[in-house]
This record gives sequence, structure tokens and C-alpha cells, in this order.
Amino acid sequence: MKNLSLAVVTLLCLTSCASLNSTTYIRPNDTFVLGNNQHGSFQVNLRNASQTSLSIYQAPLDGGTHSPLNVKPNQRASLKVDKNTALIISNTSNDTAAVDLKITGDLGLSMGYKKR
Repeated sequence: MKNLSLAVVTLLCLTSCASLNSTTYIRPNDTFVLGNNQHGSFQVNLRNASQTSLSIYQAPLDGGTHSPLNVKPNQRASLKVDKNTALIISNTSNDTAAVDLKITGDLGLSMGYKKR
């Protein structure tokens, strides 16, 4: 019985404790798009690891944008992103930006870059 309980706890942790950690670099005047596909909700804890501010907003797949946020250098932010909504991180500077990301929840997210 103990082994079965341990197996259940391990399985629950694997399915609910999974996360994705990344340092993502964004070229000058470029954007990083996370979750521009059908997916469940997810959470992002991020830190602006660059010397320039980053503009962040959410974009539901069915249109529109909401929850704009300006993250200054070395500032942290925690965001909850609804299902079928992309998180857009824009670098409007002339320097390459870096952002440390920890993503939990649905990890079946598309990731890509696009010009601003």
C-alpha cells in the first residue's frame, strides 16, 4: 500500500509540478510570442534580465489584446494567462533583451519570434 501511495504522489507531482525554465533572448525591435496556439491556461514568472524595459501584453486567439505591462530592467512579474491566449513580450530597444522565464500549467505552447 505504501508503494502505491508513493507512486500516486509521484505521478501527481510529475503532472502538476512540471515547469519550463528558459532564458530567452529577443533581438532589437522584435517580439517573442508564447502560446499562439490552442492550449490550456498557464502561469509565467519572469525577470527582465536586460538593460532595457520590455512591453508585455496578452492576445486571445480570437482577437484583441489586454493586460499591458511594462517591465523595467531587473524587475519581476507574475502573470496568469487564460487558455487560448498568447503572451507577447516586445523589445522596443536597439539592444538585444533577455528575459528569464518559468512557465507552469499547460506546457504545450508554441514559441516563436516576429518583427514588431
